[in-house]
Amino acid sequence: MRRAIRGGILGNYVDQFDIFLPVIALTPAAAHLFGSENLVSNAGLIFVATLIGRPIGAAIFGPISDRIGRTATTKVALTGVALTTLLIALVPSHAVFGGGSLLLILALRFLGGIFLGGEYTSAVPLAMEWSEPERRGLVSGLIMWMSPWANATIAGLVFVLHGTLDAASYNVWGWRIPFLLGAMLAFGMLAYYRARVQDSPTWTHPPHRTNPLKEILIGEHRRALWQVFILMSGMWLLTSMAIPVLTGQLGVDADLGAQTISFAMMCGTAASAVTMAGCGHLSTFTGRRAFFIGFGLIAAVLGPVIFLAIFAAAGTTVLVLLVVALQIVTVSGYGPVGAYLAERFPTAVRSSGYGVGYSLSIVIPALYPYYLPALQNVLGDHGAVAALLALAGVLVLTGALAGPETVRVSLGSARLPTTDESGG
Repeated sequence: MRRAIRGGILGNYVDQFDIFLPVIALTPAAAHLFGSENLVSNAGLIFVATLIGRPIGAAIFGPISDRIGRTATTKVALTGVALTTLLIALVPSHAVFGGGSLLLILALRFLGGIFLGGEYTSAVPLAMEWSEPERRGLVSGLIMWMSPWANATIAGLVFVLHGTLDAASYNVWGWRIPFLLGAMLAFGMLAYYRARVQDSPTWTHPPHRTNPLKEILIGEHRRALWQVFILMSGMWLLTSMAIPVLTGQLGVDADLGAQTISFAMMCGTAASAVTMAGCGHLSTFTGRRAFFIGFGLIAAVLGPVIFLAIFAAAGTTVLVLLVVALQIVTVSGYGPVGAYLAERFPTAVRSSGYGVGYSLSIVIPALYPYYLPALQNVLGDHGAVAALLALAGVLVLTGALAGPETVRVSLGSARLPTTDESGG
């Protein structure tokens, strides 16, 4: 049990490390790698390639995990993550390979996205199945809090590399170091799963085998999938507005230096990581459904207010505290997500439901660069973001209200609570 839980926590760190790598590590070297023409759109294509790959990976590996086992699937996915990340570190520059450099990285990020989608689709349900019911929320929180720590690790590593290397050295080989490290971490987790982790009795003796993808898309569990999709779309939209959009607007509208922005976001990230773990554990006592109902209300009301207050703040200290507060009322809600999504689906379709529900819901929120500008033309730069934060909170609230209470569900059973048990 401890080995599987530890694998889920550390595996999610490796997974998130590889997801954030291109955004943070490649950006400074983008012109050297892709050429100076259409630089912004080319960088965006890399993000989109990963974005498309993740739900495809969940749809591929989820059914495999439900049929052949979580551990075997995790090992295959980790192998793919490690190899694609390693190959990106070896891609020649634009001066050597021309446009082929961009095409090669796009292909590798697409494949990497598929394997990344497969890794958390199998490893997180495995950790949840091994967890004791009273600790499931805490374990979920500890798994999910690895995302901000992975983000912070890459940012710190790139900061150190920029401090020790000149721009030319970073462009030629410095950016490759984080990718080599990401590959090593994935190979390390692969060795750990091969030697230390096995499937839980829950999966070994499921109530029945079925066609998992069919069951969650058009079968018995389709309602659960779309209910989770609504809730998670709200969570991803909160994240998009509170992290990348806020960071960009702080630089443009608040007239802050890069160092001040980095410090404010670092504080917010650290605070949200701690409260994320706390929220996971809290949901065990409040119930998952009640937690998300309350969190959706808080995010819908306080999220827009705090966001607008950031740009009216008098002084750096107040601004940093408000950024921290915004991260807490938006990103912290991920704490119980691992437990809730695993509890929402029975054993025979758990990985498929978890992976597709978690991955597919990220697509629309992540495409905000295409619809946010139009909304800003109507509501203003800050008003549009505040409106989307309110909408995101309402989506979380709606998704929670549409689902049952799951905290008492046994992950070894296909049964969900009755109306009397859930209060729904």
